[in-house]
Amino acid sequence: MKLEKAMIERRSIRGFKDEPVSKALLEDVIALANRAPSSMNTQPWHLHVLTGKPLEAVSHGNTERMLAGMTPVREIEDYAAYEGEHRKRQIEIAVQLFEAMGIKREDVERRQDWVMRGFRQFDAPVSIVVCFDRSLLDNTIAHFDTGAMTYGLVLAAWSKGLGAVINGQGIMQSPVVREAANIPEDQVILTCVALGWPDEEFVANSVVSRRRPIENVTRYLGFEE
Repeated sequence: MKLEKAMIERRSIRGFKDEPVSKALLEDVIALANRAPSSMNTQPWHLHVLTGKPLEAVSHGNTERMLAGMTPVREIEDYAAYEGEHRKRQIEIAVQLFEAMGIKREDVERRQDWVMRGFRQFDAPVSIVVCFDRSLLDNTIAHFDTGAMTYGLVLAAWSKGLGAVINGQGIMQSPVVREAANIPEDQVILTCVALGWPDEEFVANSVVSRRRPIENVTRYLGFEE
């Protein structure tokens, strides 16, 4: 697949077929993502690829704790609520997804189930827990570099016919993830990626988030008119 085609067509996949993904294919995807650039080639990232019983333990533990009303526990500094234009864009994609799924505002049960899908890793057959070296916890460049690798991960997956979604909900109960994945203490959990074969019948998979025109995000200086 050409890079331009993959970048344009890639979208977040939130519904997956109940089919396994081979370790060999995952290795191909990760080998591509591992080519991501990093500050002075520091390569701060670590990946823990979960399926089967370890993934079930994470999904069950996350769901149990969230339904019990337990406060989320992240290993990175929690972010404040989005406001202004950022909040508007956050609401816009939620509306797109709920409309696609036919979930009404007053349908509390279905709305809650949708939220819980994230904590269940979107019922994907694979979840990749993305970490970075704890020695770089206060180094924001390491966060940036690991984010670049994570985008490479979802893009590489798409190029191989797989679907993925970067899933911050999946690590909101990080103690559950750390225990189930046996993550070393010298690594910090940043996010996770739910991954598998896209379910074409899951209508939310057709949703494409709207993007700002490039003239709204870009300035050009020193160019001749």
